[in-house]
This record gives sequence, C-alpha cells and structure tokens, in this order.
Amino acid sequence: MTNNNCLLITGGTGSFGCAVLNRFLYTDHFSEIRILSRDEKKQDDLRKRLNDSKIKFYIGDVRDFSSIEAAVKGVDYIFHAAALKQVPSCEFFPIEAVKTNIIGTENVLKAAEKYEVKKVVVLSTDKAVYPINAMGMSKAMMEKVMVARSRNLDDTKTIFCATRYGNVMASRGSVIPLFVEQMKAGKNLSITDPNMTRFMMTLEDAVDLVLFAFENAKQGDLFVQKAPAATVETLARALIELYKSESKINIIGVRHGEKLYETLVNREDMVKAEDMGNYFRIPADNRDLNYEQYFSEGIQDSFNLDEYHSHNTIQLDIDGMKQLLFKLPMIKSDILGDTGALQYPY
Repeated sequence: MTNNNCLLITGGTGSFGCAVLNRFLYTDHFSEIRILSRDEKKQDDLRKRLNDSKIKFYIGDVRDFSSIEAAVKGVDYIFHAAALKQVPSCEFFPIEAVKTNIIGTENVLKAAEKYEVKKVVVLSTDKAVYPINAMGMSKAMMEKVMVARSRNLDDTKTIFCATRYGNVMASRGSVIPLFVEQMKAGKNLSITDPNMTRFMMTLEDAVDLVLFAFENAKQGDLFVQKAPAATVETLARALIELYKSESKINIIGVRHGEKLYETLVNREDMVKAEDMGNYFRIPADNRDLNYEQYFSEGIQDSFNLDEYHSHNTIQLDIDGMKQLLFKLPMIKSDILGDTGALQYPY
C-alpha cells in the first residue's frame, strides 16, 4: 500500500471496524477512510469522537447494492466487516443471516469488481469451519462466495481474499465484558462448560491479520493467525484474580449452537496450508467443473493431518491469561484506575 489510497470499511462502527479505523487513521497508508454502516447513531458518535476530515461516513446497507456502489466508487481497498455475528440471533432469524452475510458479501464483491478495487478482505470466523449453527453456515457460504468470484478476476486489477478469526477478546457481545459486568455487580460468573477452550486474540492482533492480508494476499487466499487458547474456566479465574473479586463460578451448561473448541483450519485445508510463521495461508481451491478432479483425483493424506483448533494450540495458564488480559484497554483502565497506579496488583 502507498500513500493517497482510499479505504472502505463496511460495518465500520462495530468492534472490528473501529479497531481497523483506529489503526489506519493515524498512518500514511490512506488519505481517506470511508465508513459504511446502517447505524446513524453510531456513526454520529464516532464522527463527534474523532472529528477527523479524513473519515467519510456513508449510511447504507450491504443488502442494497445501490447504497454500496456510492461508497465503493473511487476506493482502493475494502475491509468487509459488516455482518450478523450473534449466534442466537442468526439461529432464530437464519434468513436474515443469509441476506447480510452471504448476499451482502456478494454485493460488496460485485461492486468492488465493477469499480476495480485493488484488494478486498472479507471477515470470516472459526464458526465457518465445520459449522453447526446458522451464523457459521452463513459465514462458510460467504467464504465460498469470495473464492467463487475470485476465480474470474484479473489479478492485476482486483484481488479478493479473507481472514478467519477465532474469539476476539472484549469485542462487542463477547464473554469478557459480560464477566466483568457480573463481577462489578457482585454476581457469580456464568460458565457453560469449564473445559471449553477458545482462541485468545486481541483486537490489535485482528488488525495485524488484516494488514498482513492486504500486503500478502493472492487471489482467493484465506489467512488464519496462530493464537494461544485457554479454557473458559482459566479465563474466568484470571479475571477474578485480576479484579480481586469474591465472585464464584456458576456452571450453567452448554447453550444451543456452542462448540467445545474452536477450529480455525480443518484437515482438508491443512493439506494445502502454507505456514507463514505467525499465520497460515490457505490458497483457494481452484479446481474447475471437471468432475474427475472431485471423484477420481482426491487429496492424498488429508486424514493424517491434525486440524488447527483451540484444544491443540498453545494453552495459557492463569498467569499467562492475566498478562494477556492486561493488554486490553478496558481491563487496564479498571486495574490502573485514573491515577495510573495498580488498583489490583498481580
């Protein structure tokens, strides 16, 4: 990326979108950053908080191609974060997940191709791997849509790629803000299964992955960042120790649509995955409709490889979890307080 580029962030008022905005706003990468979202209140709050002429706001919905076109024209790069992300919401309203996560992504990619955007990074999730809920299924289809559209692109004009995340710590709707709220209210922490593991990534890690994709992606690539993991019980006990809370742990049982562990790369993808140090690059499956390639020329040794999931990655203990938690601004602010001195030393 060079100076004088224009970046569009769809869903730019959400946790991911704001993190990407905050990273790029004060760099030379982009001379203009556009925010496309449906929520005028969040846009107005963001406009007043940042008060930066570099940011341009567009009210629109990825479900509506015409509203996307106005935002995409003249753009060099797109980070597509707009989505329905809550598992329960998508379970009860699956067609809404289809409209936003699948059709909305198709609209963004179609507009990007029309206006020859240099590179588009779409945001996916671990729930797209072996999906068992509507949210994961819609994100899995989103990945397929990206790869399918990438096959017909001119690499010299436009590149489509994706990033796949696990749990992003303290993002909106995640468990860490819930646990903190419960502790501050003097309530016990609600845990579904103490042995459930989750990848632990900060929002800064997530933005690093986006930047890596912008700089390194080839047509149809999907990138996964390696990350440590921890059990939900370890996370809860680390927070209790950090806050010196009297809260106990209350095990409520697994909720509908939850997994025991997160898988970021399945066996089939691990066969072709390229280890790039801190990241896996998973190239697109570019077989054509020659059916021999599907029925008589299979992939060798795909069952001899392990998946990459939150049970077999580096596991954090309570001390390691506390150190990672302390990197989060919301936690650090609580622990240090207004004086900058440790309120809850560990």
